[in-house]
Amino acid sequence: MDWLTAVVFAPLAGAILAFLLPRQAHWVGVGAVVLTALMASALVLQVLTEGAVVTPLGNWGAPLGIDLRADGLSATLMAMTTGVGLLVSLGALNSYAHHRAPERMRRYFWPLWLLLLSGLNGVYLSTDLFNLYVMLEVISLAAVGLTVLSGRIEAVRAGLEYMYASILGALLFLLGVGFVYLELGRLDFAGLLAAPPSPALGAALALMVAGLALKTALFPLHVWLPQAHANATAPASALLSALVVKASLYIVLRLAQYLLPLSEVLVALIGLLGVGAILWGSIQALRAERLKLLVAWSTVAQIGLVFVAFARAGADGVAESWKAAALLMLAHAIAKAAMFLAAGRIKEEIGHDRIRELDRSPVRPTLAQLSFALAAISLVGLPPSLGFAGKWILMEGAMTSGYWHWIAVTMIATMLSVAYFSRVLTGFLRFDRQRTTVGEHQGWALADAAPLTLALCALGLGLLAAPILAFMNIGYPFGGAP
Repeated sequence: MDWLTAVVFAPLAGAILAFLLPRQAHWVGVGAVVLTALMASALVLQVLTEGAVVTPLGNWGAPLGIDLRADGLSATLMAMTTGVGLLVSLGALNSYAHHRAPERMRRYFWPLWLLLLSGLNGVYLSTDLFNLYVMLEVISLAAVGLTVLSGRIEAVRAGLEYMYASILGALLFLLGVGFVYLELGRLDFAGLLAAPPSPALGAALALMVAGLALKTALFPLHVWLPQAHANATAPASALLSALVVKASLYIVLRLAQYLLPLSEVLVALIGLLGVGAILWGSIQALRAERLKLLVAWSTVAQIGLVFVAFARAGADGVAESWKAAALLMLAHAIAKAAMFLAAGRIKEEIGHDRIRELDRSPVRPTLAQLSFALAAISLVGLPPSLGFAGKWILMEGAMTSGYWHWIAVTMIATMLSVAYFSRVLTGFLRFDRQRTTVGEHQGWALADAAPLTLALCALGLGLLAAPILAFMNIGYPFGGAP
């Protein structure tokens, strides 16, 4: 079975079917996600037993055609995407399957989400720059649609800003792809790896990284992200924050592997931009008045930490630094999906998400609050969470290479995350400002199970960090042959 092609086209077929059958869209959507998750699991087992797997589309391989390739890193991110996506889909059943939700949400969420899933899987398996551009545009189209799904004026305005940023980022990336084709006459990774350095390739790398930085919302190109993630519906916010920005981060890792040897100046610049993102995102999270806006600003800060992890040991250490960056990407994806879903449940139960008034509500949605707290533990980086494992590898590599300033940056980022998440956790635990009887959230709901499961995974997967790193290294000698 050709699992590589299947995991890209199965959700695409599901998106078409969900659009054609709007009354059954939620069942079609969940079924397509389950099927894609099973296919991704089969692909993970294939990579584990056989190593890197390559499939030429239509039996036309590179450089004339396009190869799909799965190695340890791409299979890990695909497994993360389908796993997180499946749990978000189960949580979305509560939001979009019942008749209280507007028809627009019930009709269009599932086609857009499945189209997004197809684009994400396409990015992780692509070995061709133009195909990456196409998949990025598929992702952007679906992501903008998910942002404006609620129809509120704030969401539409945020969606427009997102669309403008996405178009500009795509144009920069496409211009870089054009430079590569003019210089080499091919766009496959194997051809890039064999190409000698040249000014044209240097310009292409700069353009593509600038476009990806805009799509990833790296400081100071982050202005579109907070409002887009904060004003989307809770399931859409979870998908946007947990999954969409990871595609651009992944492409940055691949370009660093295949396009040009990174200079010390470029790696230091990447790290400095990461520091700016950590400081500015954390300051804005400390100032945020709404719960979802705080979570959105924390995404800006944590994206910065991923770039710091990539730069932790300078240009000579990139061959190992990608592991710390990839582990932090996994930790952020799982925990942030849990956090946005939990924030949505808290707003649904309490009726608002104003941080200052969380402790005044007589309703305490304890399961959602527990999920939020567990996800915060991973994002802060406390043991035994996956976030702790990522930060430990970051600091260990920086210490070994003598880059002590990155250790200081990581500790400052940790203290800042404790500060802004404490604003929320304090509201969960305080009862002294509540004058009436506190009513606990009674019973389970399907929407509570998804964020709690994700939060527990973010907390417990840190114990499996070593096997995860070993699997990510399969077929992926960083800087080696594709």
